[in-house]
Amino acid sequence: MEIKNLTLSFGVQKIFNDINLNIPESEKVGIVGVNGAGKTTFFKIILGFVSPDSGNVKFMNNIRKGWLPQVISDEIPSMDITVLDFLLSGRPISELNEKLQRVYEQIAIEQSENKQKELFNKVEKLQNKLEYWNYYSSDTELLKIINGMAISDDVLNKKLNELSGGQKSKVAFARLLYSMPEVILLDEPTNHLDNDTKQFVINFLKNYKGSVYVISHDIEFLNKITTKILFLDKRTKKMELYDGNYNRFAKLHTEREKNLLNLAEQQEKEIKRLQEVVDKYQSASGKRKKMAQDREKKLEKVIANKIEVAPLQKQAKIQMDMLRESNNFPLRVKNLSFKYDKKAQSDIIHNLSFELKRGEKFLIVGENGVGKSTLLKLIVGQLTPDSGEIQIGNKTDLGYYAQEHELLDNDKSIIDNFSDISLSKNKIRNILGRFLFYGDDVFKKVSILSPGEKSRIALAKLSLKGANMLILDEPTNHLDPETQKIIAETFKTFQGTMLVVSHNPEFVDNLDIERELILPSGQLNFYDKKTVEYYHQVNSEKKLYKK
Repeated sequence: MEIKNLTLSFGVQKIFNDINLNIPESEKVGIVGVNGAGKTTFFKIILGFVSPDSGNVKFMNNIRKGWLPQVISDEIPSMDITVLDFLLSGRPISELNEKLQRVYEQIAIEQSENKQKELFNKVEKLQNKLEYWNYYSSDTELLKIINGMAISDDVLNKKLNELSGGQKSKVAFARLLYSMPEVILLDEPTNHLDNDTKQFVINFLKNYKGSVYVISHDIEFLNKITTKILFLDKRTKKMELYDGNYNRFAKLHTEREKNLLNLAEQQEKEIKRLQEVVDKYQSASGKRKKMAQDREKKLEKVIANKIEVAPLQKQAKIQMDMLRESNNFPLRVKNLSFKYDKKAQSDIIHNLSFELKRGEKFLIVGENGVGKSTLLKLIVGQLTPDSGEIQIGNKTDLGYYAQEHELLDNDKSIIDNFSDISLSKNKIRNILGRFLFYGDDVFKKVSILSPGEKSRIALAKLSLKGANMLILDEPTNHLDPETQKIIAETFKTFQGTMLVVSHNPEFVDNLDIERELILPSGQLNFYDKKTVEYYHQVNSEKKLYKK
């Protein structure tokens, strides 16, 4: 990859500033930086979805690129096909075989030797293409990927439009691996993978002969696959390439920042010392005047070569306040049942009952596809139960964080997404500043933001609700580790009631969870970290449902 004079701005906000870099072929490159540094935007430039203001990013001509976005939506052109057909479409083997069959049929009826020769040339080209796609071993290769990604036979026969967001991501990932691109681009690929599946992906990518570029906050994953780290510095709008894995980058980067800071401090002392001499003797005469002139020249030279240390990256400041206390029991669920397909024999949620007391922190766990997000949508009223009751206390004020940010309007600017909040624009802008959106940032369209930035907007809206009961669906997805720590501390100190779906063991363990609900069984237990770790490891997809 060659990056030449790359510059990009969104309005007055500069993202990249005159970047020049060369990255060798067949490297496994981790792309890191804080949320909003431009990681996903960089991928979109590579793919041609975003045009830079100047410069470009170049690969070899006709190189094939495969992309796994962080959130799967419009990237899949047709959702009305089976998972198996979607996976098979990763290689054009079926189309090539059909073309080969038609050419053979033409040869059988063609009388002209010259035309037959042309047709046999076509046969040879088509067979070469089939060999390129490993025609004879392709079924075996696909089966290895299907097994490695823990996609069951039942899943293979379902249609894509029946999958949850996490399931779509896993299937899209499997198809990408099968499609043999020369360059693989992965945006937070481990968000929906259990440990066994993640290990399969790690082994696959380590042995992959092409180039891999991966955006990830999963340090363990980066350490195991990367040969280089590309650091996107939001402060300087530059990129820096480091050899080795993430841990080596972190060590070198920290040492470099520390050394620069020390040098800058020494320069500041030297500038101050020289300036004092110049100020003291600039009006003198004789040797003292000459000394002042000499120091002034040295001062100019030091200032001309001054080390500019970028200011430290600010951290989000998140606060969740309640407007009032709720009832003693803000939520009661009684004999709740629900299914999307009313003709289906089994329910997604079946005869479920539980209640939350005021101030309780309550966790929902279970494998992907068992109805966790569905339950939250029933509670907040986005879905209607088939039977049973959901009783919301008359003093219960709900605040809902949706996993896929569907509560945000992508066609509106950041600040226009707060038009339903009865606060002045200045007050809203002050709040957004706490979530690291400054100045003209607030006029950006939500559609151009990274998933991490969308997460911060969703959290900002949640913080203004004044809710006394928070409904949180995987709130740490897409957030960098530092922000995850900040929101963990915020939710830990929240005085209200909290119902959370999460399989992030480190995050959950810091929340002071009291009880846990396991789906689909409906079993209620006291909180046990081992349960979260278990579902984090075995969160394979055995049942499908439509969220």
